[in-house]
Amino acid sequence: QVQLVESGGGLVQAGGSLRLSCAASGIAFSINAMGWYRQAPGKQRELVAAITSGGRTNYADSVKGRFTISRDNAKNTVYLQMNSLKPEDTAHYYCNAEPPFRKWGQGTQVTVSS
Repeated sequence: QVQLVESGGGLVQAGGSLRLSCAASGIAFSINAMGWYRQAPGKQRELVAAITSGGRTNYADSVKGRFTISRDNAKNTVYLQMNSLKPEDTAHYYCNAEPPFRKWGQGTQVTVSS
């Protein structure tokens, strides 16, 4: 059974940093591309960063140069380092495979104050 557990969110001032973690179980983690997604109130969920099984990364234009996705296959964990945060980064953040599995975790809230 797929289980995705996100952590590391919080309240931070604009310009600050946060590091999100996602522990995955019930999947063949090392062979799956993984992604971080976010959903802001009133908006659709969007993919902000992805990493292939081989470590290639891709980012949404809105976060390029500020966010870094990484993975530790030994720990079945994917990370999102978020720097230079902006109020528009405020959202609920989720990890999942890319493309995503049907099941999602609870996510973690990131709130950036101006």
